[in-house]
Amino acid sequence: MIPGWLKEGQARLLWDEAVALPTGSTVLEIGSHQGRSTVVLGNAARLFQGTVIAVDPFVEGRLFGGLSTHDKFVSNIAEAGLEDVVELVQDYSTRVRPTWDRRFDLLFIDGKHDYWTLSDDLRWAVHLPPGAAVVIHDCFSSIGVTLGILRHVLFGSGLAYERRSDSQALFRVRRPTAADRRRIIRELPWWLRNVVVKVLLRLRLRPVARVLGHDSPYDPY
Repeated sequence: MIPGWLKEGQARLLWDEAVALPTGSTVLEIGSHQGRSTVVLGNAARLFQGTVIAVDPFVEGRLFGGLSTHDKFVSNIAEAGLEDVVELVQDYSTRVRPTWDRRFDLLFIDGKHDYWTLSDDLRWAVHLPPGAAVVIHDCFSSIGVTLGILRHVLFGSGLAYERRSDSQALFRVRRPTAADRRRIIRELPWWLRNVVVKVLLRLRLRPVARVLGHDSPYDPY
């Protein structure tokens, strides 16, 4: 089992969207860590004779893992037999995006979880065809990501929110309806609950977090 924060239902969501792509399609993944989601997408891409482009800078430091995480990613991709399917772009998504000129057919965003990076990562969607899926991890469990969604999607015109699996949300490249916008608003109480849980965990008040239905030492995801 590859370490990571992708749950079974979230992997299923990614898989279902990926295997529905036409032959020769390309998936772009922002944030790969040790390759847990990359392997899911890569196995799907093999079925439709496609490619997964994994964008991750593998920054040094305890939080991000650095070069050791890069080595584990490469090893996990090799062990899964996906070296001919997965293409690694070892760089920041925000640095690569301005000059990017290749089309792709599905976008998975799981990069840095601050407002500014998420806002920039959403701009990758200009390379997607109409109706394409944009899947965002930690969408309703991260303050920065959720604020970005409220600013650029709730009040935007290019993405429509459909559903989620825990914190992972599925959007579609199309003009949103009023019902699509209401679906985002209805997720806000759950998001606020997750923010409270994070605060409680940092205060080492896990028993109180259990009252909110969170029985784990890890943040909601």
